[in-house]
Amino acid sequence: MTTETYAGLAATILARPPRLGATRLVAVDGPSGTGKSVFAGRLAEAFEPPPPIVNTDDLLDGWDDQFTFWTRLEADVLGPLRAGRPGRYRRYDWTRRAFGDSWIPVPPADVVILEGVSAARAAIRPELTFAVYVTAPRELRLERTLRRDGEALRPDLERWQRGEDRHFAEDDTAARVDLVVDGTVYAPSGTYFRAH
Repeated sequence: MTTETYAGLAATILARPPRLGATRLVAVDGPSGTGKSVFAGRLAEAFEPPPPIVNTDDLLDGWDDQFTFWTRLEADVLGPLRAGRPGRYRRYDWTRRAFGDSWIPVPPADVVILEGVSAARAAIRPELTFAVYVTAPRELRLERTLRRDGEALRPDLERWQRGEDRHFAEDDTAARVDLVVDGTVYAPSGTYFRAH
């Protein structure tokens, strides 16, 4: 593992051209429980001002919408940003099992981070300025998600992991990104571990 800085990664991203209209879209992808949200949040802090983060979990219409949410993301967020207009989305409430009433704005910023499972899928790859894949051992990932979401969700989480396995095998995501990050342990402040 090599230790690298978020500040250095932010500079690399800014040195690349925008590909989604005038926006540099950065995808932070990988299986559940790897630390994608932590990575995306720390990367955002390395920019001034911090860019918007769109979390794909907020766009899912429940457990069965694991990969089919993309048309909603395209219509409400990516399409408008591509055209230089603000995007927006409604956040799914996993407790109520329904989308909220209020819309969350996504301004057409210089950088926008898209974080979540399948964020770097083939459909968006040509328009990504930078793509990251965060990885960690399967057992650790399940342990983290159970600790976060509760033991009662184990059947859903295990089914979710099987769906991830199929998706990442078919999409070949890890081999097609710009950076693979080891999310097994968190690096010291301001840094992350490059996997290879």
